[in-house]
Amino acid sequence: MSKNPLNDLGSSLGDYLREQRTAAKLSLRQLSELAGVSNPYLSQIERGLKRPSAEILQQLAKGLEVSAESLYVKAGILDAEVTPPSETPDVRGAIAADPALTERQRKTLLDIYESYVEDNPRQ
Repeated sequence: MSKNPLNDLGSSLGDYLREQRTAAKLSLRQLSELAGVSNPYLSQIERGLKRPSAEILQQLAKGLEVSAESLYVKAGILDAEVTPPSETPDVRGAIAADPALTERQRKTLLDIYESYVEDNPRQ
């Protein structure tokens, strides 16, 4: 039986938040300041003891520079989109959804992609 009273989704979200925070080289205290969330509350979220609201997840996403949607999916607020494979890959969507990219990196990649698409019109 799980030690987590909320269920394994809470620990999954907490683990994901911790991974993103350490990847961003932020301490718990730094992220709490960036996101405007108390340090003890953030600690409880990471340990799976508290289930944050969508608003708190949005604040954390902003502090971590990840998409709020990725946190909503991890928290079970949104279902992960299952899209059938298409003939042409959705490059724009993949860039927008990648939680490892900052907003600046997303914009730069999209600008580069658009410049290539403009140079090579479909025939």
